[in-house]
Amino acid sequence: MNDTAQRPAFPDRLSVDPRSPHYNAAVFEHDVGIRLNDKEFTNVGEYCISEGWIKIPAGKALDRRGQPMMTKLKGRVEPFYR
Repeated sequence: MNDTAQRPAFPDRLSVDPRSPHYNAAVFEHDVGIRLNDKEFTNVGEYCISEGWIKIPAGKALDRRGQPMMTKLKGRVEPFYR
């Protein structure tokens, strides 16, 4: 229970892509989970708490750079440490 004090606070917007300006490596040193409308998602690529959305991969489709195509889902976003 003591290591919760050492975990960084969640930013308003976070991305798993290291090329993104919203990437924060300190957060990903711990196991992170995301809930959208009380349903847990394990494949979230990016989220924004204040705007209330997450982006998840849309099937197996890739864009021209080889990155997965993303779908935006809206609702109440709750990040948490596992």
